[in-house]
Amino acid sequence: MKIFFVIFAIIGCFSWPSMQSDLETYIVQVESPESQISTQSSRTDLERWYKSFLPNTIATASPEEKARLIYSYHNVIIGFAARLSAKQVKEMEKKPGFKSAWSQRILSLHTTHTPSFLGLQQNVGLWKDANYGKGVIIGVLDTGITPDHPSFSDEGMPPPPAKWKGKCESNFTAKCNKKIIGARVFPTSSDSPIDENGHGTHTASTAAGRFVKGANVYGNANGTAVGIAPLAHVAIYKVCQPFGCADSDILAAMDAAIDDGVDILSLSLGGGSKAFYNDPIALGAFSAAKRGILVSCSASNNGPYDSTLSNEAPWILTVGASTLDRKLKATVKLGNQKVFEGESTFHPKGHNSAFYPLFDPSLNATDFDSPYCGTGTLNDPEIKGKIVLCMEGGGYSRIEKGQAVKDAGGVGMILYTIADYGATKFADAHVLPALYISYKDGMEILDYMNTTSKPIARIAFQGTIIGDKDAPVVAAFSSRGPNLASPGILKPDIIGPGANILAAWPTSVDNKPNAKSTFNIISGTSMSCPHLSGVAALLKSTHPTWSPAAIKSAIMTTANTVNLANDPILDERLLPASIFAVGAGHVNPSRANDPGLVYDTQFKDYLPYLCGLNYTNRQVGNLLQHKVDCKEVKRIPEGQLNYPSFSITLEETSQMYTRTVTNVGEAKSSYIVEIASPPGVSVTVKPSTLKFSKLNQKLKYQVSFARKDNGTSSGIAQGFLIWTSMKYSVRSPIAVVLQPKIGF
Repeated sequence: MKIFFVIFAIIGCFSWPSMQSDLETYIVQVESPESQISTQSSRTDLERWYKSFLPNTIATASPEEKARLIYSYHNVIIGFAARLSAKQVKEMEKKPGFKSAWSQRILSLHTTHTPSFLGLQQNVGLWKDANYGKGVIIGVLDTGITPDHPSFSDEGMPPPPAKWKGKCESNFTAKCNKKIIGARVFPTSSDSPIDENGHGTHTASTAAGRFVKGANVYGNANGTAVGIAPLAHVAIYKVCQPFGCADSDILAAMDAAIDDGVDILSLSLGGGSKAFYNDPIALGAFSAAKRGILVSCSASNNGPYDSTLSNEAPWILTVGASTLDRKLKATVKLGNQKVFEGESTFHPKGHNSAFYPLFDPSLNATDFDSPYCGTGTLNDPEIKGKIVLCMEGGGYSRIEKGQAVKDAGGVGMILYTIADYGATKFADAHVLPALYISYKDGMEILDYMNTTSKPIARIAFQGTIIGDKDAPVVAAFSSRGPNLASPGILKPDIIGPGANILAAWPTSVDNKPNAKSTFNIISGTSMSCPHLSGVAALLKSTHPTWSPAAIKSAIMTTANTVNLANDPILDERLLPASIFAVGAGHVNPSRANDPGLVYDTQFKDYLPYLCGLNYTNRQVGNLLQHKVDCKEVKRIPEGQLNYPSFSITLEETSQMYTRTVTNVGEAKSSYIVEIASPPGVSVTVKPSTLKFSKLNQKLKYQVSFARKDNGTSSGIAQGFLIWTSMKYSVRSPIAVVLQPKIGF
């Protein structure tokens, strides 16, 4: 049987009686059984087939009620649109030939999609208030930039602010403009700031790319690409070479950026956890923060495992990654009629979705890397003309695996993930028909192959689907806490879009060699970091006097903790995500622009905090850049730092901490505390009411944490406290590590 799928639908507007208020418009895709309807079927035949899926009350309805069948599709899909209740859809699912149904998505011309997903809209709200980040300078430390890309056009851009002291390398001066106002290379002996990798172009355009119409990859994610702060200036610091990014180069670039006058530093790079005094990014970021520069860094891609973070310092905004409500859908159908959903950016015109034999390279493999479809490892002539099942990993990129299959004569690739990655899927611009599926589905396909004499499959591409109600989901690769370098600081701070992100790219990945407007879809906390860098730029534009700590606090205390379905944010297992995966939650830029209260960490507090980490005088001095004697300093525990979140390790003894909040909302306002205590923990806040009489007024409160007698003996518990006024809700997450009780 042939299966056809919905690519998109345009839904009309209808006026429905109030009795139909429980109905939604669903797009239903169905099989086209060759025994009943040939591909040459008349419209009447198709309509009759569609009606057979509808509840009898609709199929035999009067002319007035008949409007509940809205569209019968004849060309774009085998399927229809109808007004149905969820119960009716459930009944429909039981009928032979039913494929799938989803409630309508409103398709519109927009972006990489992330600004829309984050609630940013042209000419209203935060984009309007912040003038799209006009006048703010974002420094990007990465692999360079593609200056001729339309994402970096300076049409309508103002000149850089008078404070700007940066420069473009002599061989690059003609490439700079009012958008790209600086471009430097480290080490200075390197060639030019031109990006030969793509990563830097992608991150810079995500943070601050201009509006570019018709952005897509193989027609997927088609719309107007735009960065988060499209009128911000960018300064490029190329610190990464083909072999990696050297510590010395990173520090030199951060040093230069501070002098140059950037407002935001965006670093989508890092190493493993290190003590702050020995971590070049933490060192550079400390100096930058002292000069009023917010430093936004990726959390690393070593999830879903605990304590795998990079860039853990409290003066850094540490960003984890989440999914969008957009999928780039592809499917594989087996000879036994089972269908598995995956993702892929590959979507060629005229793709032949015929059945082909399946091939498992792990059988009779002569090379250890054959199951991974490693470069040069697929030597079996049997591969020719077959779809190859490949394992994720092995040190080969997903694109390389596809190339290896293609080179061996394969006609397609099914790539399945590792077990721990759960529902996280990658949409790549493959070199042949290919899709990425879950480990569970991969095992089911392997089982089919091992129990079938002539296993076959076909790959089909459905393209861009908007409306995943589970979004945002924490991406499996997003690194998790607890924070090893400073366990008393909750990290990551925030999560933002980082899975399958479309942004500018130096070259065409979809076989359009003469195209100038080229894009790619890639994933990583490298992608989520520049989203937050862009958000920080918008907030810097609307609140130029705010410190980096105040901007960070505003982002954290206003974050979303539920998904589009209004359920708790999930992780890759589709279970409620740990506080060490989401931090404060998912960024909500519009709410961050007006947070009510902020936790403005005072720079002077870092000295007692660092001494409290039991660093030596020399180690603390390395960060502060002056001599220190911790014996003369009243040390504070990590939990006492005026941070917007709490991360507590609790033994038998209760603990008490002080926080100071600054009123940036309404001059006269009153806040009442609401506490959701972590299980097994008693949380007390004094006072329980904060009354402000003027703007920028600071008030203190104390929080006590104690174990309950009948509480959990050990483990991780999470909760939160919220300060609520008539207008604002200011949330601080609470993570508690319960140490085993003595005697248990």
